[in-house]
Amino acid sequence: MGDMTNSDFYSKNQRNESSHGGEFGCTMEELRSLMELRGTEAVVKIKETYGDTDAICRRLKTSPVEGLPGTAPDLEKRKQIFGQNFIPPKKPKTFLQLVWEALQDVTLIILEIAAIISLGLSFYHPPGENNEGCATAQGGAEDEGEAEAGWIEGAAILLSVICVVLVTAFNDWSKEKQFRGLQSRIEQEQKFTVVRAGQVVQIPVAEIVVGDIAQVKYGDLLPADGLFIQGNDLKIDESSLTGESDQVRKSVDKDPMLLSGTHVMEGSGRMVVTAVGVNSQTGIIFTLLGAGGEEEEKKDKKAKQQDGAAAMEMQPLKSAEGGDADDKKKANMHKKEKSVLQGKLTKLAVQIGKAGLVMSAITVIILVLYFTVDTFVVNKKPWLPECTPVYVQYFVKFFIIGVTVLVVAVPEGLPLAVTISLAYSVKKMMKDNNLVRHLDACETMGNATAICSDKTGTLTTNRMTVVQAYVGDVHYKEIPEPSSINAKTMELLVHAIAINSAYTTKILPPEKDGALPRQVGNKTECGLLGFVLDLKQDYEPVRAQMPEEKLYKVYTFNSVRKSMSTVIKLPDESFRMYSKGASEIVLKKCCKILNGAGEPRVFRPRDRDEMVKKVIEPMACDGLRTICVAYRDFPSSPEPDWDNENDILNELTCICVVGIEDPVRPEVPEAIRKCQRAGITVRMVTGDNINTARAIAIKCGIIHPGEDFLCLEGKEFNRRIRNEKGEIEQERIDKIWPKLRVLARSSPTDKHTLVKGIIDSTHTEQRQVVAVTGDGTNDGPALKKADVGFAMGIAGTDVAKEASDIILTDDNFSSIVKAVMWGRNVYDSISKFLQFQLTVNVVAVIVAFTGACITQDSPLKAVQMLWVNLIMDTFASLALATEPPTETLLLRKPYGRNKPLISRTMMKNILGHAVYQLTLIFTLLFVGEKMFQIDSGRNAPLHSPPSEHYTIIFNTFVMMQLFNEINARKIHGERNVFDGIFRNPIFCTIVLGTFAIQIVIVQFGGKPFSCSPLQLDQWMWCIFIGLGELVWGQVIATIPTSRLKFLKEAGRLTQKEEIPEEELNEDVEEIDHAERELRRGQILWFRGLNRIQTQIEVVNTFKSGASFQGALRRQSSVTSQSQDVANLSSPSRVSLSNALSSPTSLPPAAAGQG
Repeated sequence: MGDMTNSDFYSKNQRNESSHGGEFGCTMEELRSLMELRGTEAVVKIKETYGDTDAICRRLKTSPVEGLPGTAPDLEKRKQIFGQNFIPPKKPKTFLQLVWEALQDVTLIILEIAAIISLGLSFYHPPGENNEGCATAQGGAEDEGEAEAGWIEGAAILLSVICVVLVTAFNDWSKEKQFRGLQSRIEQEQKFTVVRAGQVVQIPVAEIVVGDIAQVKYGDLLPADGLFIQGNDLKIDESSLTGESDQVRKSVDKDPMLLSGTHVMEGSGRMVVTAVGVNSQTGIIFTLLGAGGEEEEKKDKKAKQQDGAAAMEMQPLKSAEGGDADDKKKANMHKKEKSVLQGKLTKLAVQIGKAGLVMSAITVIILVLYFTVDTFVVNKKPWLPECTPVYVQYFVKFFIIGVTVLVVAVPEGLPLAVTISLAYSVKKMMKDNNLVRHLDACETMGNATAICSDKTGTLTTNRMTVVQAYVGDVHYKEIPEPSSINAKTMELLVHAIAINSAYTTKILPPEKDGALPRQVGNKTECGLLGFVLDLKQDYEPVRAQMPEEKLYKVYTFNSVRKSMSTVIKLPDESFRMYSKGASEIVLKKCCKILNGAGEPRVFRPRDRDEMVKKVIEPMACDGLRTICVAYRDFPSSPEPDWDNENDILNELTCICVVGIEDPVRPEVPEAIRKCQRAGITVRMVTGDNINTARAIAIKCGIIHPGEDFLCLEGKEFNRRIRNEKGEIEQERIDKIWPKLRVLARSSPTDKHTLVKGIIDSTHTEQRQVVAVTGDGTNDGPALKKADVGFAMGIAGTDVAKEASDIILTDDNFSSIVKAVMWGRNVYDSISKFLQFQLTVNVVAVIVAFTGACITQDSPLKAVQMLWVNLIMDTFASLALATEPPTETLLLRKPYGRNKPLISRTMMKNILGHAVYQLTLIFTLLFVGEKMFQIDSGRNAPLHSPPSEHYTIIFNTFVMMQLFNEINARKIHGERNVFDGIFRNPIFCTIVLGTFAIQIVIVQFGGKPFSCSPLQLDQWMWCIFIGLGELVWGQVIATIPTSRLKFLKEAGRLTQKEEIPEEELNEDVEEIDHAERELRRGQILWFRGLNRIQTQIEVVNTFKSGASFQGALRRQSSVTSQSQDVANLSSPSRVSLSNALSSPTSLPPAAAGQG
C-alpha cells in the first residue's frame, strides 16, 4: 500500500521527482535529458553517471536477458512514474465548431442577410402602408391577415438555412468520428516484441513501459526511446528526426542511443526502454507541435489540411512514423496533388457556380427593371416617402428570388457526395480487408491501369516448405530419409540452419488440432527450420547451447548481400561461419562441396555450371526458390578482419541446396483474370530468380504461354534502360514496359525505376495509373511513388505501412481487386449523383429565371427551392453515393485520367429529362389553371395566400425529381433502372422518406412553404406526371448517343492542367509554387530588360543613321532565348518579333524560333 501512495504522490507532484527517484534509481527527468545526447557524448555521460547500460538496467529494476517480471502492479507503477507510451491526439472539432464552419458558405450568408432584411421589413408598418397612392405592382390589395404573415417567408428561409447547416455539420462530424475510429484501429494493430519474464511476447505499442527489454529487427519502427544493449550490425535511419539521410550504425560503446520514430534499416538487437510517450524524442516534438497548435489552427483554416491526409497522418503513436518533419511534408504532398476526381469536380463546380451567378444576377436585374418601369413610367406613380418601405420590400423579394436561383444553381452537394461516397466506401472496404489510410487512394484505385505486385506473400501464401533438396551429391525430389544422409553432413546442416537464422524465428505447435504448425518470424527461415524438423532433428537444443549473446559476428540479410552469415567461436578458439542465401549468389562463393561421405571435395566453376543446369534450373522451373546453405572455418590466429566482407564471404563449402515451395494462393488466378478483364495489367516484381518467377507467373495467369511478353532480370532490365553514360532514359523504358510482365532478381531501386517509368510515360494516350504492393522496408520509395501503394498488414514492416495508402489486412492479392471495384464504384456514384443534380439545377434555374421574367415572380418560392435543394443535394448524395458495387464494374476498361466526369450518355440523359420536366412545368404554369379548373396563381400581389395552382407546380416538380432519382441509378444507358434497388436500403429509405415529407409539406406546409392543400385527384395527376419520368427515361435510352455529336462532355482535366509546367522539363525536379512565381518574375524582368535594350539600340541606331536591322536581329534572337528559358511565351511578343523580322532579311530560323 505504502508504495502505491508514494507513487501517487509523485505522479501528482512531479517537480519533487527530480530530487528523488521514487522506487527507481533514476528519475524521468534524468533519463529524458540523457536521451537528448547523441553519440560519444551519450557514452561519456552513461559512463560518468551510471557506469554502463547494465547499471541502468539494474536501476530500472530490469534484467537485460529476462526483461521485466511483467506483474500488473509493477507495470502500473512504471506507467505512473514514467508515463504511458502514447501521445494524446489532438482534440477533435466540436459539433458547434463544425456548424460554424458550415455557416461560412457564401450563398448561405447571402440568404441569411436577405431573410433578415425581409423579416425586419415585415415587422415595420409605416404610416403610408395602406396609402392607395403606393403601387402594389400587380394590383389587388392584400387583406390584413396576409400582411401579418409577411414574416413567415423570412423565418422559413432562416429555418431551412439552419437545416442545411446542421446536415452539413453532422456529415463532417461523422466523417471525423470515422477517422478517429480508423486511427485507433490502426494503433491497436501495431504490436512490438519485448521480453517479459524470460518470454518473448508481442504487446501493443501503447503497453510498452520504461524498463522493458525490446527486441528490434530489420524493418521495425522504434516505438520508444531506449539504449542499445546488444545486437549485430544494427543500422538505423534517423532522417525522420535529424533530417540526415545516412544510416547510423549503433553499438554499445560508440552510439547506443535508439530514438523513437526512427527506422531500423539493417540488423537486429535489444534495447532497454528509457523514455515513452510524451517524454520520448518524438513525443517531445509532438508536444511542441501541440503547444504551437493555436497558431497552427490559424494556418489550418487557410490550408484545410486536417481533412484527409493530415488527419490520418497525425495519429498518436503511428504519427511517430515518418517523424514530424516528414509528417508535414507528407500532408502537404498529399494535398498538393488533388486526386483526379477532386480536380474534375472542383473545376465543374466552379463552372456551374459561375453560370448560376450570371443567371441569378440577370434575374434580379430583369425583375427590378420591370417593376420600376411598370410602376413609375407606365403607371406614372410618384415615389412617395411613405411608400419607400413597400418598394424596398419588393426589391428585397426580388433579391431573395435571385439568391434562390443562385442557391439552386450551385451544386454544394458535390463535395458532400464525394465525402459521403468515400467515407462509405472506406468503411465497407474495411470488411474487404482494405484499410484505407488516405481517402483519395480509394477513388484513384478505380482508375488503375497497372498493378506491380510482389510475389511472396501477395500472390503466394507465404508458408514456405522445403520440398526438394540436393545433399551429398544426390538430388532428392522429396524430403530425404534421415538415415540416407551422412551424420557429419546432418550435424553441420542442423547447426547451419539453427544458428544462422534470427532467433525470433520459430515453429510453434498448431493452435487447433489438425492445423498446420504456426510459422513465426521470417518465412524463408521457417521453411528451413521446418526442413530440420522433417529430418527428425531438433533446432532448439542447438540454439540453447549457443544463445544469441554468444554469437561472435552476424552479417544480417540485406538487399545488397542477399545472404546472411553468422560467425561463432568453436571450443578450440577457432571460428566457424555459417552462410545461407540465394543459391546463385552463394554458390559463386563456394570452392568446395560436401560429398556423400560428408567430406569436402573441390567445387570448380564448371561443376557449378553443371549444378545450375542439373539441379537449380529444374527446381526453379517447378516454381521453387533455391537456397544454398554453406559454411567456412577460420583459424583462431591471426583473427580475420571481419569488416572486410569480400574476403570473409568467400571460399565457402556448400552443405546443401534446398528448393522451397511457396504455393500460389488458391484465389489469386481468378483475381488476376478479373484484373485483366477489367483492363488492368498485372506485373510481378520479385527478388526471386527468373525461372521461379516465370513458373509462378504462369501458375497465377500473369503470363500465358505463347503470348508476346517479356520476363527480365534486374540486371538485364537496367542494361536495357540505361544509355552509355549509365543514365536512365524514358524512351528506353517506354520500349520495355508495355510488354514487361515479370521482373525477377530485382532490387528495390529497380522497382522504383519501373514504377516511375510507367507513371512518367507518354507512350499511351492516357497517363498510366499505377498501384504497387510491397511489404519490405526497401519497398518504401516505390510505394510512395506509386499512385496507390498497398502495404501488407501481416508481413509488412512499419516502414512499408507508413509509405502506403492502403493496408491489406489479409495480405491477399484478391483484396486489391475489391479495392478496384470500390474505387470504380466511387467514381460511378459521383457520376450518378451529378446526372441527377444537374438535371434538377438546369430545370430549377430555367423555371425560376423564365418564370421571374414573364410573371414577375418565381413559380418556385425561395423556401420551396431550398427544400428541393436539400433533397437534391443532401439526401440524393446519400442515396446515390451509397450504392454497393457489383461485379459488372470489373467488365469495363478503366476510365483514365482525362475522361470527362459527364459522358455523352449522361449529358443526353440530363438534357433529355430537363426537356421533359420543363415542358410539363411550363404547360402547368400557363394553362394549368384551365386544366384543373382552379384560380390562376400568376401575378399574385406581394403577400397573397398560396395558390393551388403554384402548389401543383411545386408538387409535380418534386415528384419528377423523385422518379428521376431512380433513373439516375444507371449512367451507362442501361435499360433496367430498378436493377439491384433493394440491395441498397439507404436509397429506398430516402426516396420513401422524401415522398412522405413532401406530402406533409403540401398538405400542412401552408404559408411558410407557400403551399395550399391539394385534393386526391390533383395528387394523382402529380404522381402520374412524375411516373412519366420513368417512361421518358426508356425513350431517351433508345436514342443512340453516337448520333448526338453536338453534345459536349464536361468536367474533363485537360492534358495541360494535368501536367504542371515544371514536369515538362524532366531535369527540373519538383519546383514549388513560390519558385515558379520567382521564375515568372525573372522572365518578366528579362523581358523588361530586353525591351529597354532594344529601344536604346533603336534610338542609337537612328542617331547614327545606320541600318535598323541589327537592333531587330537582336530583339528577335533575345526573344527566342527568353522563351527557351521558360515554357511560358507571350503570344503578343512572338507575333511582334515575327512581324518586325519579316520585312528585314533575317534568316527564317531566327524569326521562327521566337
